[in-house]
Amino acid sequence: MAHFETVIFILAILLGLSAMADKIRLPYPILLVASGLLIGFVPFLPNLALDPDVALVIFLPPLLYDAASKTSWQEFTHSIRPITTLAVTLVFFTTTAVAIAAYYVIPGFSWPLAFVLGAIVSPPDAVAANSIIKGLGLNKRVIAILEGESLLNDASALIAYRYAVAAVMTGSFVLWQASLQFLFVAGGGMLIGGVLGWLLALVLRRISSATIQTSLTLLAPYLAFLAAEHVHTSGILAVVCTGLLITRRAPEVFSPQARLESRAVWDTTIFLLEGIVFILIGLQLPAIVEGLRGYTVEQLALYSVAVSVVTIVIRILWVFFSTYYPRLLGRSASTNGTASDPNKQPNEIDWRNVLIVAWTGTRGVISLATALALPLTLANGQLFPQRPLILFLAFVVILVTLVLQGLTLPLLVRLLGVKPQNEQAREAQSLELLLASRALKYLEHDFPMPLSGGHKQALIRRYQLLVNELGATLNEAEPASNPAGDHSSVNEMRTAERTLSEYQQALLVELARENRFSDDVLRAAERRLDLEMARLDAWDQSAGE
Repeated sequence: MAHFETVIFILAILLGLSAMADKIRLPYPILLVASGLLIGFVPFLPNLALDPDVALVIFLPPLLYDAASKTSWQEFTHSIRPITTLAVTLVFFTTTAVAIAAYYVIPGFSWPLAFVLGAIVSPPDAVAANSIIKGLGLNKRVIAILEGESLLNDASALIAYRYAVAAVMTGSFVLWQASLQFLFVAGGGMLIGGVLGWLLALVLRRISSATIQTSLTLLAPYLAFLAAEHVHTSGILAVVCTGLLITRRAPEVFSPQARLESRAVWDTTIFLLEGIVFILIGLQLPAIVEGLRGYTVEQLALYSVAVSVVTIVIRILWVFFSTYYPRLLGRSASTNGTASDPNKQPNEIDWRNVLIVAWTGTRGVISLATALALPLTLANGQLFPQRPLILFLAFVVILVTLVLQGLTLPLLVRLLGVKPQNEQAREAQSLELLLASRALKYLEHDFPMPLSGGHKQALIRRYQLLVNELGATLNEAEPASNPAGDHSSVNEMRTAERTLSEYQQALLVELARENRFSDDVLRAAERRLDLEMARLDAWDQSAGE
């Protein structure tokens, strides 16, 4: 009961802080972690130690699934090379660099222990990164790279972590065996996630209940994670692949009501999970500090600075090197870079966008969960060496990257002169113009139902007006005056409106397959049509009563 009351207290704090976040203009994760730190030292509260199994099994799958569902498939596939470079190569490079620093700076650190620490602090966190870059108006390519990296790098880091811990426990490590095992773990996780996503899409398509469809999406990340982990492959990659595949098929498999309902449920769920995770991160410090009585403040400061600086600097060096090294070799760098103008989208590399990617390396729940998951004892019964210090250093890296990089990233964006993107608004207008034009043509020539009186002409004039207004905004036509329509026989008009909305939704599915518009613009148009269908459903229900 005491823990239940504490959880309720944390939720109350979370809601209060969330209401204040916009007013005090502090990044959401930083505010919650700082609050957790303060709450952790309140004497009358029980010690809420974060169970690593809870973090990895309860929190991580839905958080990663939601991040995958919001990732643009087009941008993700277009940027797959820089994403994999960051998510795989940089993770192992960071692990090695931190291990070297820890081995030579911290007395008593063996190579296996040093690699354990490196693997723990190497992956930037998807939740923290998405929360901090939200609303900065960054280049779509930059956002895609950062989101894609944070989706995949957890798997690389956890695989490296497992082998490092195994080396500590057994005292042996064989590189070629670990490399083959990495391919099996990563490939198996992606295969399981892809197959499960395909099967779930088939099931969702045959379910008519919006509530059941929504419930199944909540279950999907856990099914993927547990299925992959059961056969000792990557549960994280399985969740990501499942989320990407189901999201890609969402326009085809979900009903309009299910899309609206599931988005509302997921937004609330993720809001609570993210808030609890960041507060729990802050709450861990008091318990971690208790195990450090054998170290002086100067020693802890030296070790913390060394590990944190290496973690941050290595990312900056690697991002710039991997971006510009192909150019030094005379290769095209268009697949790596973003725009020469940071406010445009094309293929020339721009150092400002590269710097933003390099500086966005905040750590979070994965680093803390893997640190807390360290065994308490070795196989021979001895205590796991340096465990309290590894926990402390992992926490410091999380705190330093969250506070230092999280607070300075918006300032860096302003100093670099990267202005918010305005391309999406024009692209959205182009899509709406296409939908209205096609709907008008469909209404004039191929409409499947007869319309009595002046209803057809009223609908035609409505869409002509919309086409003219959108065309004028895009400098393609002049706006027309709004003609008065015939509003009799409302039932017939509502049926016609529903038919036109269904036609436009089917057209959106075709446009998504053709990759003519960005995913964000397609989703916005899809949501507008879903709301229109919900309005018509509500009218039908009220008319039936």
